[in-house]
Amino acid sequence: MSSKSASALKRASTLKEALEQDIVTGQLAPGTRLEEMGLATRFGVSRTPVREALNQLASIGLVQIRPRRGAVVAAIGLKEMMEMFEVMAELEGMCGQLAARRMIGEDRAKLAVYHEQARSFAQTEDHNGYYDANVCFHECIYLGSRNTYLADQTRALRNRLAPYRRLQLLQRQRLSGSFAEHGQILKAICDGDEARAKKLLSEHVTVQSGSFTDFIATLPTELIQSRA
Repeated sequence: MSSKSASALKRASTLKEALEQDIVTGQLAPGTRLEEMGLATRFGVSRTPVREALNQLASIGLVQIRPRRGAVVAAIGLKEMMEMFEVMAELEGMCGQLAARRMIGEDRAKLAVYHEQARSFAQTEDHNGYYDANVCFHECIYLGSRNTYLADQTRALRNRLAPYRRLQLLQRQRLSGSFAEHGQILKAICDGDEARAKKLLSEHVTVQSGSFTDFIATLPTELIQSRA
């Protein structure tokens, strides 16, 4: 590969990571139009690496490229969203089960630290701070599963659902509820209780709970539009 080609791939990869972060953190909301020229100007590059970055994001479902209409941050249809949350619940449960079996003392201590770091955010209703702490808590469990493939798949789906999971935390008393659930999950993992850890983590993101139904009811329609 020539140095020019390698440089182009590196620029595209850098753009892809930056845009993915903007989407995951909610800075680019579902439905936002992604104009190639505007992005090229923002990042100081030509349109070629922008186009490649958008194609990469489309391949993992974060961006939708519409013929003759350009690219937008992908929105999720209601049925698809529910299906994705069902899968997410199962993946999280598997991570919890394996973490309860495989985490060593150092891992469990780190998980306890992440849990404690979220306390003040829950108490002060700091949704952004809590979301970041929440990611660290769950990421620690993914790594503690000692299954790289499972961790990668869970992380990818988490990122795909990130804009919606952020909105979940805006529900009344959801921060305090989530923090309490984390405490139960932490105890199950530290006790080595695989079955309970799996059950608790699955229920933590399940689509069967009333809180999820309430969450769906409050979503703006543009965030759950079908892919046309």
